[in-house]
Amino acid sequence: MFCMKCGAKLPDDASFCMKCGAPVSGGLSGSGQVGTAGFAGPTASSASSSEKVFAPSGVTQLKCPSCGAPIVPKFGEMVITCEYCGSSITLANEGWKNIEKHTMLPLKLADKDQAVARIRSLMDRGFLKRHLEETSTQEELTLSYVPYWIIPVSARTNMVATDVAVEAGTIATTAALLGVMGGMGGGRRGGMGFGTGVLEGTLIGGMVGGGGGGAKRSYTLDCNYNFPVVALKALTQYQPKEYEFKLDERVLFDVSKIPKGVKVLNGDVSEDAAKYQAKTYVDQLQSQKAHEQHHMIQQINTEEDIADGELLHAPVWFARYDHKGKKIVLVIDANSGDAINSIGL
Repeated sequence: MFCMKCGAKLPDDASFCMKCGAPVSGGLSGSGQVGTAGFAGPTASSASSSEKVFAPSGVTQLKCPSCGAPIVPKFGEMVITCEYCGSSITLANEGWKNIEKHTMLPLKLADKDQAVARIRSLMDRGFLKRHLEETSTQEELTLSYVPYWIIPVSARTNMVATDVAVEAGTIATTAALLGVMGGMGGGRRGGMGFGTGVLEGTLIGGMVGGGGGGAKRSYTLDCNYNFPVVALKALTQYQPKEYEFKLDERVLFDVSKIPKGVKVLNGDVSEDAAKYQAKTYVDQLQSQKAHEQHHMIQQINTEEDIADGELLHAPVWFARYDHKGKKIVLVIDANSGDAINSIGL
């Protein structure tokens, strides 16, 4: 479908032209609810679109394809959420396109006092950290909805490692055999002069040199991830490493469910960049898991199958403290109350 006024390419369910803002004949402009700002409210069909390309990448002003509200991308932004209806668009290689799957996590830890209490419990864990929060000065405590790309990754790691149990059994058996042969050799030394030096060299040398290769085994580690990649470069230092959001609690993004005063952040990390980062982090995780399960890994290789992601807005508390000149930063999931990341603890 194309705009009759300016000719811009539009998705089939667009109500307004993203480029010029003109109403689209036959669109959904008559079915949406009109808000106080005069823009149509969110519609059920605005969450997805079969036609992805909305406008060329060089545009500096856009119109929300769902409600017609003005959208002005800031420099570097690649993921933008309409503040009026909550529809999101992203900049891809072919230009701006609608984000087909945009979800959010419900805000459960909304009260500041409750957030501080939760932060205190996280900071005071362990005997040596007792009363850490009480002896620290709070410098910042903010709540925002932060965008994360959730990238599905299926990873298979193939490795060759030494089976410790088999190796230990081989050593024990060899030691016992050497003991028996040593006794036999000792009894004969007076007659034939036969000792165990050659036998010991053969057996031990075989084990050390790889002759005991029966202890080597091939293993496969299969794991599936819904890996979260923070969509803001400024928050890269707080990128989750092993943290998993409670995705079973997520719902379709609805800006009306976000309390007033809680900011919804836009992103500057594209989905393609997030996929690349997810692959890198999953490589590291697979290697870490492999080394935790097996010792003496000789070969390791990981292959990933990466699917299209979704944009998840998660409620996040950012807390910064000063403890005797040392900065402590905690990033708290305001849905689960768990720590996504921490620096300085």
